[in-house]
Amino acid sequence: MPNTQKQNASITLRGFTPYKEKQGEEYMSDDQKEHFRKLLVNWKSDLMQEVDRTVTHMKDEAANFPDPADRASQEEEFSLELRTRDRERKLIKKIDSTLELIENDDYGYCDTCGVEIGIRRLEARPTATQCIDCKTLDEIKERQVGG
Repeated sequence: MPNTQKQNASITLRGFTPYKEKQGEEYMSDDQKEHFRKLLVNWKSDLMQEVDRTVTHMKDEAANFPDPADRASQEEEFSLELRTRDRERKLIKKIDSTLELIENDDYGYCDTCGVEIGIRRLEARPTATQCIDCKTLDEIKERQVGG
């Protein structure tokens, strides 16, 4: 199997199929918005399932180990899981605000300069709010200020 077919097969296996643009199709057509809405809803659903799994895992695995080293290991594991879930909670909020942008027909355009972000960039980062040029400039400025 050629390399591109392997990549496409692995992408499809994860439940994601890249959008195939129709000739002459307008940017952010109803089909494109529906594609991204489904992608975001599926992503949010996956994140919510992870939250449920973490809660179940922490309830099932919680134990009061007599050995302080075992107790510390478990607490560190739980702490790491909770930090990860906190990051995912913030991502869920960002997904919700992105879904709102789709509903308001504001999705797919750069917040900074107003140009089209692009289908492929949005597929790579569905919550993107800047085109690649503006995002690159922001990152350069951040590095210069942050040192």
